[in-house]
Order: sequence, then C-alpha cells, then structure tokens
Amino acid sequence: MKLVVQRVLNADVSVDNKTVGKINKGFLVLLGITHSDTKEDADYLVRKLINLRVFTDENDKMNLSLQSVNGELLIVSQFTLYAETKKSGNRPSFSDSAKPDIAIPLYEYFVEECKKQIPVVQTGIFGADMKVSLVNDGPVTIILES
Repeated sequence: MKLVVQRVLNADVSVDNKTVGKINKGFLVLLGITHSDTKEDADYLVRKLINLRVFTDENDKMNLSLQSVNGELLIVSQFTLYAETKKSGNRPSFSDSAKPDIAIPLYEYFVEECKKQIPVVQTGIFGADMKVSLVNDGPVTIILES
C-alpha cells in the first residue's frame, strides 16, 4: 500500500463536474493498493498518517499531527501509484495495481479506519475519472508505504 500525502490549505475532487469531496486544512491522500496488501498494511498506514507531524507549531517547526490541528482528510484512490516504468518503452504497466475485488474492500476499510479518528474524511469515487484540485501548503508532500 502506498500513500502520497500532501499537506493542503484546501482540496476538492469532482466527477462529471460535480464536487464529491471537499476539505479545508488537512491532507489530500492519494492511495494506491497492490495485490499483496492487507488490513494490517492499512492499519499501519492509518496510524502513520494520523500521527504524521508535518503541521507547524508556534515556533514554525513541523511538529504537529493532523489530529492536533483538527485537520481534515480527502482520500482519493490512485491505481497509477503502482505504475511500472522500468521496462523499455514509454507506456507504463499497471500490473502491480490490485484489481478492484482486492482494492475496493481495502480502500473502504482504510477510509473507515480514518473516520474513527478524524471527524472530517471525504473521498473521491473509486475507479471514476476524477478531477482533483488543491492548494498545497508548503509545499509538503510525503510518501508513506507499508
């Protein structure tokens, strides 16, 4: 399981020109799932994400977690995080990305576990053609992997 975490001032995701998820200060999380991922991987990454200390404190040091700043989450499925690009040619392979029968339950589990700890959790629509907008704060972008 792989997360690209972006600290944002705000972010939203739309499908067919309709906003389906929107947050203020917090994290935009792009979530990729591979074949071997499990609920244990999701649990580990939820803990890392919720406790990631990248928000600034009163001394302007990255020292505060999402919970300590009452931050929000926008979680967007992103199968392209497992693109294979090392082979010859320029077209990536996505064979390392989990198929929907594995990915959807893990994605939903990840979202539900986040909702247990963060009051505002929004999502995109799994498998949809989504348009994501954000105001990156910093910019701060962190990659987390299980």
